[in-house]
Amino acid sequence: MNRRVRTAALVGRLRPGLYGLVVLLVLVDTAVDLLDSTAGPAAGVPGGVLLAAAVLALSAEALRWYLGREGHRGPEPAPTEVAPPVTGRWHALNSPADKVPSHGTRAYGQAYAIDIVHEPEDRPRPAFGWWPLVRRNGDFPAFGEPVLAVADATVVRARDGRRDHLSRNSYPALLPFFAEASARDLAGPGAIVGNHLVLDLGDGTYALYAHLKRGSITVREGERVRAGQVVARVGNTGNSTEPHLHFQLMDAADLHTARGLPFTWRGVGVPGNGETFTA
Repeated sequence: MNRRVRTAALVGRLRPGLYGLVVLLVLVDTAVDLLDSTAGPAAGVPGGVLLAAAVLALSAEALRWYLGREGHRGPEPAPTEVAPPVTGRWHALNSPADKVPSHGTRAYGQAYAIDIVHEPEDRPRPAFGWWPLVRRNGDFPAFGEPVLAVADATVVRARDGRRDHLSRNSYPALLPFFAEASARDLAGPGAIVGNHLVLDLGDGTYALYAHLKRGSITVREGERVRAGQVVARVGNTGNSTEPHLHFQLMDAADLHTARGLPFTWRGVGVPGNGETFTA
């Protein structure tokens, strides 16, 4: 691991603590003012300390952006062919077939990530609109759908303790969703991807499945899996507006240091934004 990658990983792990320190200092300062209004400004947290903490947190943010930009220069790698992670009729969103990085960022190995939602012909997916504000996950056909290993692989990470939250697929829910997303980003990649699974496909290639259903992962770390094996089920955890599968290939299992790798699904290719496909 080179110095840039080590530095990026360190900065990524320090971010939650730095922002947490700023929030803690502000809360302490506010509490002192409320509890003892006669003590005067000097009794609270010194302004210089607050400023220093804020500058440190913002500097870490700028350094993280710079390291991420510098670390992804050069030609795009060739795609790796793997089997589709689902079966049936699905719809693609945020696809690398239309732009890279597909999700607007290369952080957490997401450069070539794709989101897919289940679109069976006999059960329409709820439309995005004004009402209802939120929906239960069972209203979406993707929720609980099986997720498959895309190749023979070894499980290197399995996390499924986070709860599945209600959907955010309405216009009024977007503003709180974006605020929530910012908080999740500060908390680190685990809060973004929610329940997730990482498979080691060999040759320095790893597959990430994100937003999985709580308690649905059927494999353990260190276990070998076969292509096509059911390894989990689609959920709605982490930074997700509705039940869907987020899939990506990357060059490391650690999301703090991973760089995205392009993929192509055998028999499907890379479906573009808005494209419906059958696997």
